[in-house]
Amino acid sequence: MTNRSHAADRRRFVTRAGRELNFTALGFGSAPLGNYLRPLAEEECDQTLAAAWDSGVRYFDTAPLYGLGLSEMRVGRLLAKRRRQDFIISTKVGRLLLPCEKGEVNGLFFVDTPQVRFVYDYSYDGVMRSYEASLQRLGLDRVEILNVHDVCGLVHGGRDASEARIRELVDTGGWRALAELRDNGDVLAIGAGVNEWEPCARLLELVDPDLFLLAGRYTLLEQVPVDTLFPECARRGVGIVIGGPYNSGILAGGSTYNYAQAPPEVLARAQALEAVCRAHGVALPAAALQFVLANPVVVSVIPGGQTVQETTQNAAVLDAVIPPGFWQELKSRKLLHPRAPTPA
Repeated sequence: MTNRSHAADRRRFVTRAGRELNFTALGFGSAPLGNYLRPLAEEECDQTLAAAWDSGVRYFDTAPLYGLGLSEMRVGRLLAKRRRQDFIISTKVGRLLLPCEKGEVNGLFFVDTPQVRFVYDYSYDGVMRSYEASLQRLGLDRVEILNVHDVCGLVHGGRDASEARIRELVDTGGWRALAELRDNGDVLAIGAGVNEWEPCARLLELVDPDLFLLAGRYTLLEQVPVDTLFPECARRGVGIVIGGPYNSGILAGGSTYNYAQAPPEVLARAQALEAVCRAHGVALPAAALQFVLANPVVVSVIPGGQTVQETTQNAAVLDAVIPPGFWQELKSRKLLHPRAPTPA
């Protein structure tokens, strides 16, 4: 008999409205399937998504930005073949995709995208239009989770710009649109998908999210939210989905951090983590995924996968045995926050 993978472990989360979501510990972050840095054949994407499903993954995250619609269409094609009650899907609002001239396509690091450009729109109308367009691309009649996307300084150019986008979301009715969709039962939970913890803390002051998708800011390299964001999330029953658990590659054998070449201080810290891993016979990606899942506010971790091999490896490392002494040494060497929960 084949042992069941921990990727399929269920984590029950109850929303503010009392609705129950059962996440798999391992989710699938579908940004790489938007032709991240290289074009992908449709068959290749189908195989990668099928590998995730076969590994036990039942939570899939996507967004209009990822491939300017490609990711949503590719994920939707897989899920259209599955029973609707068997999976959870989240997508995002805040960008509208508009037809454009060939030279106006703004796909960022996504290549060979459809001939559209994105424009930011955090208004009531923008949120509703974005949601309806996402449903069409997905081929679904609903999603479980709808997150406002990228109201953070890393995307918009600093803390003041982040605050301006958050105010736009609140003052022009974008959050009201999200709340109406939740209140009507069109979606089960709402929140934000961002690359910084500060916008999450600000939204907790202003509105009533169910979840945050926090990318890259709670990892083996960074644990600032232990003191800042997570205590208030725990107090209010707000769940956390962790995106970017490999910090865009440096914790999975690569050299990139925040989608750029890692600066010397980050590279040095990653090398120190790798040295402890070698001493204990632990794979760095295994430590990276198992660490974030040990925090009780975390409901799922969603590393990206662009190939079958990457996707099956993400599932396999959750089953790796890591000795308790490994985590103790990381803390003794001050490579982990002293109060960051570690696996039992």
